[in-house]
Amino acid sequence: MLNAALSNQIKAQALDLGFQDVGFAKAERLDSEAKFLEQWLNQQRHGKMGYLENYFDKRVDPRLLVDGAKTVISLSYNYFTEQQQLDETAPKIAMYAYGADYHIVVKEKLEQLLQFIRDQSGDINGRCFVDSAPVLERAWAERSGIGWMGKNTNILTKQKGSYFFLAEIIIDIELPYDSPVKNFCGTCTKCIDACPTEAIIAPYQIDGSKCISYFTIELKDEILPSDQRGKFDNWMFGCDVCQQVCPINAQAKPHHEPRFEPHPDLLSMTKNDWLNLQEDTFQQLFKHSAVKRTKFAGLKRNIAFLQTQQQ
Repeated sequence: MLNAALSNQIKAQALDLGFQDVGFAKAERLDSEAKFLEQWLNQQRHGKMGYLENYFDKRVDPRLLVDGAKTVISLSYNYFTEQQQLDETAPKIAMYAYGADYHIVVKEKLEQLLQFIRDQSGDINGRCFVDSAPVLERAWAERSGIGWMGKNTNILTKQKGSYFFLAEIIIDIELPYDSPVKNFCGTCTKCIDACPTEAIIAPYQIDGSKCISYFTIELKDEILPSDQRGKFDNWMFGCDVCQQVCPINAQAKPHHEPRFEPHPDLLSMTKNDWLNLQEDTFQQLFKHSAVKRTKFAGLKRNIAFLQTQQQ
C-alpha cells in the first residue's frame, strides 16, 4: 500500500507526542462544505466575526494553502479534566481555557511531528494549523475518521468524548486515506434542548452569532446585547453546556498534558474575587492562557453583564 509504513510511523509518533487521535484525508476542495459555508455566511450566522468571510477559497481548498498538497493530517489533543471551579456561584470559564494557551502547546507538538515526517521522507512541503488559519478543521476531522460531527457541530468520538482541540498538518505527499466513522448521535437532542441561547438552531447547525462563546470572546462591543440578559448561565468566558449534557462525554478521560493544568489560584477564585478582579491578578492568572484574548476589559465586561442578569 502507498506509503503504508510512513503512515504507521506518523501515527505512532503523533500518539507519542501526546495527540489523542490522528487520521489522513485527501487534500481536495470541500465542495459540499463550501456551499454550506457560503449559505451560513450569507445568513449572517457569523455575527461580527468578519474574518470568517476572508480567504473563502483557501478555507475550502487546502491546495491553496500548501502548494502541491496531497494529504491533510487531522489530529486531536485532549484537554478534559475532572477539576472544577470550587465556588459554584462564581462566573464560569470553559474548560479548554483552564491551562496554557492551546495555540502554543499544540503548535509546538505539530512542528515536532512535521519535522519527524521530514526526517523520514525528505524535504517535503508542509504547514501546521491550530485554529488560527482558514482551515475547516471539523470537516477534515470527519473525513479523516477522527470522529463525527455532533448535532452541536462539535466533533464527537465514541470512546473519548468531545473535549479536545483539533489541528492539522497539510503536506505534499500522498498517504493512505482513512474513512469517516459512523454517527452515533441517533435521536438524542440534549445539546439542542440545553443551549441557553438557542444557538443550535437545528441538528448540525449553529448560529454563531447567538453562541455564548461568541458573546464572551469574539464580540468586541463595549456593551453586550440587552436581549441576552439572563441567558448566559453564568459563563464569563466560553461555554461548555452542549458538551456537559452530551452523553458521549461520559467516556471522556483526563488529559496528560501538564501545561493544561489550571493556574493554582484559578479554580479557588470565589464569586467575590471575580467581581473585584484587578488587572494585575488577571495578568497573573492568564499570562499563558487563551483567556487573554478577551483582555482585562473584556472579561470585566462579561462579569458585569452576568451581574445585571442576577439583579
